[in-house]
Amino acid sequence: MINTLFPSWRAAPRPALLGLLLFFCAGFADGALVPFFPLWASSEAGIPVGAIGLLFGCYAGGELLAAPLIGGIADRVGRRPVLIVSSLGVGAGFLALFFVHGVVAAAIVLLLTGICESVLHPTILTVIADVTAPSAHPRWFSLAHVSSSAGQILGPACGALLALASLRSVFLAGGTMLVLGGIVMLFALNETIGIGRAIDDDRHDGEADEEEEEGLSALLPAFRDGRLAKLLLWVVLFEVAGNWIEAVIPLYAHDAGTLTASGVGALFAYAAALMVGLQMLVSRMVEARSALWLTVGAGLATILAFALLAASSAMLALIGAVSLCSIAQMLVGPLVPTAVNALAPPARRASYMAASSVAVDLKDSLGPSIGTALYALAPRLPWIAGIPLVAIASLGLGAAIGRARRSASESRQDSNAEAIDSEQPPVAWSPDGAVEQG
Repeated sequence: MINTLFPSWRAAPRPALLGLLLFFCAGFADGALVPFFPLWASSEAGIPVGAIGLLFGCYAGGELLAAPLIGGIADRVGRRPVLIVSSLGVGAGFLALFFVHGVVAAAIVLLLTGICESVLHPTILTVIADVTAPSAHPRWFSLAHVSSSAGQILGPACGALLALASLRSVFLAGGTMLVLGGIVMLFALNETIGIGRAIDDDRHDGEADEEEEEGLSALLPAFRDGRLAKLLLWVVLFEVAGNWIEAVIPLYAHDAGTLTASGVGALFAYAAALMVGLQMLVSRMVEARSALWLTVGAGLATILAFALLAASSAMLALIGAVSLCSIAQMLVGPLVPTAVNALAPPARRASYMAASSVAVDLKDSLGPSIGTALYALAPRLPWIAGIPLVAIASLGLGAAIGRARRSASESRQDSNAEAIDSEQPPVAWSPDGAVEQG
């Protein structure tokens, strides 16, 4: 697949390829953890069923608490050490679950694991953005989705085999994969922070000096940049509603007698496989479309999925709904990190990506809680309530991403004009998306 994006895979920037590898490792670990965690907690770890949801909340809570505070640390100490420490930390957390027993110990481990996880994904995206051209970001972020989805297919498959021996052994597989990823980063990844800042330092010299003096507040860009805050608000609204499909379908299908627990797992493995098979094709087909066109298309796909679920809980409706949800994610998924990166000054790129990850973490915590609460009131209420919410959020998200793209385009034009006036050559990009200095 790399060959479809570049004249030769050897021409692709190595840090970006390593980022895709780490995305695969993280997807594998998450895929091994999530399906089997409730079964392990109730049958082997001595954890009451009522506390299992709280433990998932500890994992998401660690990410939510840490991301605004330490998410931008890669802008201060560098991308390489953050990726090494975070991947080894998350891997060690998964390995520790093999040994823990009881609610308190599991909660502490998951909280610490979530803290390490809070900087993993945004820093990987930052590394990719550092070494690729802005015009290539949507394709690279699409490929990141593919890598993560591939891991989320293989993770549950490997976990299903290991669970035959012991449920807790799936944590060994997930943890080992991330530890190996961290070791690869240690020996193969070069620092990229200087490359990213070389793009348009002249345009942000005064701003960068100011940020270095502001300390911790510079790690909270969502509260300082109104454009980013508005963008992330629409992201949260769109993603929370879309998450209801993933969070509520297991209950909806089980209560209707349509799918067993293993059938639900197979349904979402199919959705991940669909993402792997079609993401790059869809990205190439729509790369010339406007942001509003893409978000409205994603919104219509999600609305149709809700309509199918509201009409029926039959197998065909479930398959159609998760297929449409996957298509929506193919359209919107690469857009959000691209827009966030477009808004970010080079010296604060990791901070902005971390703020974006907070929006995703809110989806993972608010989505299931709101969706299941609506389901408790009426089985079809999440689908009916989701239709107007998605319609509004898709329009708002498209407008916000469009403004971010225009702002980035105008800034690059101003930067090149200043470079010409000062007789300094602007930073160039090679056709394969890598940086060419001078």
